[in-house]
Amino acid sequence: MTDTQNRAVKVDIWSDIACPWCFIGKRKFEDAVARYGGPVEVEYHSFELSPDTPVDFEGDEVKFLADHKGMPADQVRGMLDNVTGIAAEVGLQYDFGKLRHTNTVKAHELLHFAKANGLQREMKERLLAAYFEEGRHLGRIDELVDLATEVGLDADAARAALDDGRFEPDVRADQAQAQAFGITGVPFFVLEGKYGISGAQAPEMFLQALQQVGAEVSA
Repeated sequence: MTDTQNRAVKVDIWSDIACPWCFIGKRKFEDAVARYGGPVEVEYHSFELSPDTPVDFEGDEVKFLADHKGMPADQVRGMLDNVTGIAAEVGLQYDFGKLRHTNTVKAHELLHFAKANGLQREMKERLLAAYFEEGRHLGRIDELVDLATEVGLDADAARAALDDGRFEPDVRADQAQAQAFGITGVPFFVLEGKYGISGAQAPEMFLQALQQVGAEVSA
């Protein structure tokens, strides 16, 4: 096989750590990658679903969504129960009862810090699990630094990066690129910079796309 035939399919993923479908979509996409078997290069990009949310939001996820979407609380609870069931089907244990809704910009900055240190994928997984399964407060720098050390990042360096906001321009650049692509919801997957897949699709759809694009880059 030539080097060209071994080239990885590049997949850029826009998502938010406060997006329940992004974690579900991540699992479904990972299922497809495992079945695809070829090399896949993944890079995560920032997207804030609710940039106006305060760091210390007063209330639970039901209150946030009821206020944000103008839905009755009972309808929101039913929706969250449905999402929890879908998450369980891919091995995730969502706990909306203890979820701490917060502003996610610092978490996105941490993901860019992790990318600069070769641990973005590990950091992304850790943040999603901490948010949806463990009820960690991901708007607070102390909490983010603790999680950074868990994946092997240096605590002092992570804190310094979050304190001075040096990666915020990278977050904004990701958001500007999303706008340029016309991305209005996440997760959103872009294969080789030209094929877009929106939402937490079935693994079979991701697999078909990887096979098609993989054949193109290997031609």
